[in-house]
Amino acid sequence: MCKLSINVDHVATLRQARKAVYPDPVEAAMLCELAGADGITIHLRGDRRHIQDRDLRLLRQVVKTSLNLEMAATDEMIKIAKDVKPDTVTLVPERPQEITTEGGLDVEANFNSLSKAISELKESGLKVSLFINPDEKSMETSVKLKVDYIEINTDSYCEAKDEKTRENELKKARKIAEKGYKKGLGIHAGHGLNYRNTKDLVAIKEIEEVSIGHAIVARAVMVGMERAVKEMIEIIKNATK
Repeated sequence: MCKLSINVDHVATLRQARKAVYPDPVEAAMLCELAGADGITIHLRGDRRHIQDRDLRLLRQVVKTSLNLEMAATDEMIKIAKDVKPDTVTLVPERPQEITTEGGLDVEANFNSLSKAISELKESGLKVSLFINPDEKSMETSVKLKVDYIEINTDSYCEAKDEKTRENELKKARKIAEKGYKKGLGIHAGHGLNYRNTKDLVAIKEIEEVSIGHAIVARAVMVGMERAVKEMIEIIKNATK
């Protein structure tokens, strides 16, 4: 079955809205694991708008499944990752003014800087993933960069306004997943996935893990974290029987 890594960033977003000590993303992560999640994802941004350094360090201590750290390939973040040692580092593009991550990495334009960052992280024993758009060139370049995984950006699929566009975006994701898998890459996917659109994506057998955050946290506000997580796990389970 496709694994589910839950991004708890937006629990921290709610906390930071009042600069309070609650709700705690560390506590949320523990609840996610108890409900059956396969991993926890967080994005430590340069501006610390939601997840804080304290969160990362505590999560490294308490997460029992797998901790995935999303981050920009900056000297600051590389140093933090090498010190904390998450199970996986996912390199993502980052712009201070953006509401959420806007597209995948331009791996061609940033080949040299990414290569340096990846080498440094892997020398420290870390597994590395690249968040890329679903195009063949980005996938091929990721192979050249010798990363362990790619995470396919599913935003275009999730934001499709009609069924034809949605099907075309799903085909793109499937093509990259199949070709990337044959090239030896582990295949992850995420960005914008929710309780309606996850089913068809996880039916792509090469996708071994999806990362979902906002939809689950939003659902948890209404029904509680345990139920929100279990409902998503059930969707994935039924789609990958």
